[in-house]
Amino acid sequence: MSDTLTAPAPVKSRFPRSVPFIIGNEAAERFSFYGMRSILVTFLVAQFYNPSHNPALTTVAEAHANESTHFFVTLAYALPFVGGLVADWFTGKYKIILYISMVYCLGHLFLATFDTNLNGFTAGLVFVAIGAGGIKSCVSANVGDQFDVTNQDLLSKVYGWFYFSINAGSVFSTILIPWVYENYGAKWAFGIPGILMGLATIIFFSGRKIYVRVPPSGINRDNFVFISFYALLNLSKKQKGQSWLDVAKEKHNPERVDGVKAVYRVMAVFFFALAFWAVWDQNLSEWVLQAAKMNRYIPLGIHQIPFFKHTLNLNFTILAGQVQTFNPIFLLIFIPVFNYWLYPYLDKKGLKTTPLRRLGTGLVLTALSFVIIALIQENIDHGGTPSIWWQVFAYVILSAAEVLVSITGLEYAYTHAPKSMKSTMTAIWLLVVSIGNLFTGVINSNISSGGFFSHYLIGANYYWFFIGIVTLFTIAFMFISPRLKERSYITDPYVENKVIADTHDL
Repeated sequence: MSDTLTAPAPVKSRFPRSVPFIIGNEAAERFSFYGMRSILVTFLVAQFYNPSHNPALTTVAEAHANESTHFFVTLAYALPFVGGLVADWFTGKYKIILYISMVYCLGHLFLATFDTNLNGFTAGLVFVAIGAGGIKSCVSANVGDQFDVTNQDLLSKVYGWFYFSINAGSVFSTILIPWVYENYGAKWAFGIPGILMGLATIIFFSGRKIYVRVPPSGINRDNFVFISFYALLNLSKKQKGQSWLDVAKEKHNPERVDGVKAVYRVMAVFFFALAFWAVWDQNLSEWVLQAAKMNRYIPLGIHQIPFFKHTLNLNFTILAGQVQTFNPIFLLIFIPVFNYWLYPYLDKKGLKTTPLRRLGTGLVLTALSFVIIALIQENIDHGGTPSIWWQVFAYVILSAAEVLVSITGLEYAYTHAPKSMKSTMTAIWLLVVSIGNLFTGVINSNISSGGFFSHYLIGANYYWFFIGIVTLFTIAFMFISPRLKERSYITDPYVENKVIADTHDL
């Protein structure tokens, strides 16, 4: 008998049992959100802002609809900060997700009921924004909470699948809901997303017994807000060579102060994503209105069915709202391609795909996609009706940019946040989305009210303006990103439980 001991085979990592409930909930919830959004801008123009279809009112009506849509998104993506804060301080993520989902369902009910009443419809949009925003940071952070040291290597992949579920729901909704709106009217078009939101709530509730629930940390002086304020109020005590936050170490836990430093490092990265989010949501509003002016006819031909005396007409016209479907379709293709082939291939070639490199490349592709949109608009401005395939080409590039920026940012927000700040760090990432949309909403508000930009951002100039914004951010990112330090915080449940009493979020 040999005295040599055989090393035990390594245990293969497994996904937590709770993950399917979270991803199923996300797919249904995103169906409801993107289904509603797929017709929102066209519905606002047709029902409230230009019901008479007066050509003279087109520019102002479209700018007004874009303004309303971007301000809705601004609210929806600002509220995750509040939801994350309440979850981390008081309730935990589970209760926030469950209870705010009920408000979400109420909002959809209002949209379907008040489709001819602007005040009631606006109230519905506010409720939907509260619902979507209140749960958003908690849902994505809740994914990471399900993992521990035994399967943390799967965290990157699960965020890919999490984003995959978002776009799976989006694909079906952006195909179905514009068709329902065209054939059955607004009540059904807004009602079906409400039904799916109800289903999302039921799916989430069904997994209640198997979720890993990180308890709320409560309010403590060693948190982001208190440390930041103390440091700002005592800047005069800063010593040469110190960070401005180091002065807080005399009153606060030094480890917590270092954690706050990490948050600010992450926020420095997030700043450059502002340009991406100022333009990305335009594919769900401005691009839809542009698509309505393009040639959307798809001539697939008329074919004889073998053995039958019938012909099959495959020619059809894509509805303007359905063009958005190309974005999630391309995302569903790109997510596995990037995660399982492109990133590993580049890593093997020595071109390590760090988060900062992904973000920078994503910004370049974002600007390129809008160059195509601007050229399309120039054609339209000169009386042309370009093929919708040109906009589809822009969607290909924008979708690749989204994988590089949005998925990377979502993962970066979780992995680079101190242990007790997962929800709120994710909320800060979503706050960037809100600020980007706020900027775009303000521009459209100025145009719709006949302000300064209404004289200059006409037609294609509108898109060239935003291309310039993205380009400036990209150039600045290229100079600053090499100086940004990175530190990844990986959740260790044993450490988390040990320090939960004295680690706190915002």
